[in-house]
Parts: sequence; structure tokens; C-alpha cells
Amino acid sequence: MMGFFLHLLSFALLLPFGPAKTNTAIAAPPHPFYISVTEVSHNAAAKSLEVSCKFFADDFEQTLEKAYAAHLDIGAAKDKASFDRFIPDYINKHLQLLADGRPVKLAYIGYEKEKESAYAYFEVTNIPSVKQLDAVNTLLHDFQTEQINIMHVTVNGKRQSTKLDYPASKAGFRF
Repeated sequence: MMGFFLHLLSFALLLPFGPAKTNTAIAAPPHPFYISVTEVSHNAAAKSLEVSCKFFADDFEQTLEKAYAAHLDIGAAKDKASFDRFIPDYINKHLQLLADGRPVKLAYIGYEKEKESAYAYFEVTNIPSVKQLDAVNTLLHDFQTEQINIMHVTVNGKRQSTKLDYPASKAGFRF
């Protein structure tokens, strides 16, 4: 049953839960879930960890606006440079990974917006193998206390998942 629930939640970001952010005086109602999905995959051939973080675009945008005191539009080309500065700073402050007990530094690759979702991509190089991955994930904890952070970690084709309900932030995976 828990596996089905995690599977359902991992796809929750694909569903439109509310209207997009508008510039009208009427505030859009909040959507019923506040979820992020972080995927970490070990690429043995490249000796790297590939990391993607998926958010509701409006939640992520509002979190970055608050954190960096800026007015942003994640879909606007004029704000791309700001997002390219803010995203790696924010993610590195709110997602820490330890591979086999050693902290790793997430190298920012880029971001994209797709419908209601925003994705941020990172890589960690020089990771020939992983037996243990520990994480501290406080992504969007500064946005909503109802935040749920789902993590999927894949090593040697084996996928493990966990769900972190605010304020929970620590997860460990053993392979």
C-alpha cells in the first residue's frame, strides 16, 4: 500500500491542481498538495550522480522570490539569469547529499519549466560507486509547513524511495 501511495505522489506534480499565477487582483486558491520530487541516479559509466528536483513552478517561484527579495517569472526569458543564480544557491542550501559518508557538491546544470512543473538539474562527478547515500532535504520547507518531499534514489538499477513530511528532512539509502 505504501508503494502505491509513493507512486501516486511521485506523479502528483503532473496534475494541474490550480490556476497558474496571474497578475489579477484575485488571488488564485492554493493547490491541495505541496510536493517536490528529488531523483538521484548513479551513472556508473560516467562515475557521477545525476540529480533532478521537480516542483510546482508557482511554489518554487514564490519560494525564490521570498528568499532573494526579487520579483520573478520562471517562464520569462528576462529572468533566466536570475534563476540561474538563485536556483543553485537555494538548492545547495536546502539539499545536502553524502555519498558513502562524504559530502558532495551539486554542480548546477540548468532548469526548465514544463506546464505546471519546474525542474532543476545537477550533477556530482567522480563518484565511481555508491553503497550509501544520505540526504538532508529541506526544499520548500520555507514555503509551506504542509510540504512533502519525495526522494527516489537509483544505484545499480535498484530504486529506493522515501517520503519526508515537513518537518522531517533526513533520509538514508543503503545499496
